Amino acid sequence: MLRVTGLVVPPGRGKRIVTGAQEVTFKVTGAHSRASSSFEVVVPPGFDVGAHVHARSEELFYVLEGELDLLAFEPVVRAGDGWRDWESDAGDRVYRAGPGSVMFVPPGCPHAFANPGPEPAKMFFQSSPPSHHERYFEELLEILEAPGGVDHAAVADLRQRYDIEQLTPLHFES
Repeated sequence: MLRVTGLVVPPGRGKRIVTGAQEVTFKVTGAHSRASSSFEVVVPPGFDVGAHVHARSEELFYVLEGELDLLAFEPVVRAGDGWRDWESDAGDRVYRAGPGSVMFVPPGCPHAFANPGPEPAKMFFQSSPPSHHERYFEELLEILEAPGGVDHAAVADLRQRYDIEQLTPLHFES
């Protein structure tokens, strides 16, 4: 008889990557799931991932603690650095999300998140298909942690390799 074993990850466990820009804990990876990767992410005050689009990936964000500004719609105009001012044809605008808020992002949908508050926020993040975001997070956090500030050309190259069309810049306070 085939025995199938699941995975239990206790609080505070999982592979952690910590920098001044973000703290990411890998909870479920491509080694465990064919469907998605799951992460716990601590988003520091002032962090703005920048608006971006994935052609093939879908994502789910669940706010656990704090507040995040969330965007998940096609704006009337994809212009400027200020995605927080964007609006859809239907009148959708950026949402200030607290604990229990969910954002689902299908392939092709512009989306972003940022922490506008004075305290860190925490979210559960799921990406499908698995594995892409695992290595992406590792490489992104290496770039963000490097001395001399954010190398925007390196971030642009990284995002292109991992199915990310960046629409507005990434920002964080170090």
